[in-house]
Amino acid sequence: MKPLREPAFARLWIAAFFSETAEWMLQIALPVFVFQATGSAATTALSIVLGLVPAVLLSPVAGVIADRWNRRLVLCVVCAGQAFVALPLLFVASGGPVHVIYAVMAAQAGLASLFEPARNALVPELVPPGELIGANGLMSINGSVARLAGGWAGGLLLGFGGLGWVVVAYLGVLVVGSALLARPFQRVAAPKPAGPREPVLRAWLDGLREIGCEGRLRLAGVVVVLTSLAQGMFLVLFVVFVLDILDGTEGDVGLLRGVQALGGLAAGFAVATVARKVAPAALLGWGGLALGLLSALIWNLPALTASLGVFIGLFGLVGAPGVLAGSGLLSLVQTAASPARSGRVLSTVFAGTAGFTALGALLTGWLLNVLGTGVLLNVQAGLHTLSALIVLAVSASGRLHGKAIPAVPRTG
Repeated sequence: MKPLREPAFARLWIAAFFSETAEWMLQIALPVFVFQATGSAATTALSIVLGLVPAVLLSPVAGVIADRWNRRLVLCVVCAGQAFVALPLLFVASGGPVHVIYAVMAAQAGLASLFEPARNALVPELVPPGELIGANGLMSINGSVARLAGGWAGGLLLGFGGLGWVVVAYLGVLVVGSALLARPFQRVAAPKPAGPREPVLRAWLDGLREIGCEGRLRLAGVVVVLTSLAQGMFLVLFVVFVLDILDGTEGDVGLLRGVQALGGLAAGFAVATVARKVAPAALLGWGGLALGLLSALIWNLPALTASLGVFIGLFGLVGAPGVLAGSGLLSLVQTAASPARSGRVLSTVFAGTAGFTALGALLTGWLLNVLGTGVLLNVQAGLHTLSALIVLAVSASGRLHGKAIPAVPRTG
């Protein structure tokens, strides 16, 4: 846990926990509220899609903001902005029209797309280079604990007090997160100079050009495409798998999704401690391979048993390699991108993740009746496995190198 010895990173880590907890509160509560209010699965799906589209559309702006502005200040303003745009939900909770939720969710997702690139571009400034993987592991712990705490709190407060209670708690959590980000950070590494203030589109394309010139970033792009398609397939197939193949209930769907955070929590601790010196490509390759093989085991195991207890254990376990691979991918991008363009590169990665996840979900919905659930489940596991094998092969060949575009010092 050495990164937590850096006061600035420790404060960012805590602030990120509050921000992610608040995000999970709404991610759980709002779709449930929409479904309860409308009884329509289509409108519920629309609310979920609104959480993906802004990340794609705002990618150019998010990356440039993360590179041009003070990243701590960006995070603080985003937390305050998310609290502000959530205020109309109090009107909905008092009997206002449900469609207001769509506008709020789109605004929330848009602000969240600004948060991720700025936060992940800031981390390398707050910890020594040798502790970057450990710091990303600690951030993964945040994600797992926030998923458990925020999801539980959002569902509990919605059930016992209604949407109004959820919104009040959400606002309180974000206020704490924003307050933690209000004071400047004492950086381990000085902020790197950014390039000149060229137009936003040109600046974003400059970040894309860096991905094309850097071998590690090109590899990360391949991984993003394959694994995001797999994740989009998972979002659709998981529900079908639990309800139709395991003959489970809606409660079982929530239970099996939730226990994945437990494996992720354990893996986050491992990355932050014993595995913090492991090369990013090794984490990405071996973690992805374990994820693919374990997924294949889960999807084909119902031929032998449909015991819910067995699948609770397996889904809890599958969260671990997912975090290992995710930490490896993030560390690979952070170390390969030039500091002056890291925000743009990261925002492109997040946009690609959201876009190909949506594409994977759409393709699965179209192909489900054509190929069947069993075939698509194995394709989903195969995409993770293929991605991991590509990473391991490229890493073994010694070709994880590329020529990054040199940064242009900022003047003035």
